[in-house]
Amino acid sequence: MHKVVLYTQPQCPPCEIVKKFLQAHYIQFKEVNIKVDQKAKSYMLTQLEAYSTPTVVVNEQQVIRGFNLEELASALDISCE
Repeated sequence: MHKVVLYTQPQCPPCEIVKKFLQAHYIQFKEVNIKVDQKAKSYMLTQLEAYSTPTVVVNEQQVIRGFNLEELASALDISCE
């Protein structure tokens, strides 16, 4: 099973699409709202070098910055369709 962390913020349509994509493929994930969690926002910016949401971290190794379902599907070994 993959460990997935999804960095999101309110009013982010691509974040909602990624959530629905993960749910449709029965992938469990931890959602982190960077508007509420300032430590997480700082971590995302400085450690992950990600400047937009959604940002997804798979297995604490692979970082998918921005909206890229193909890259996310590849990281999770699932179909993008």
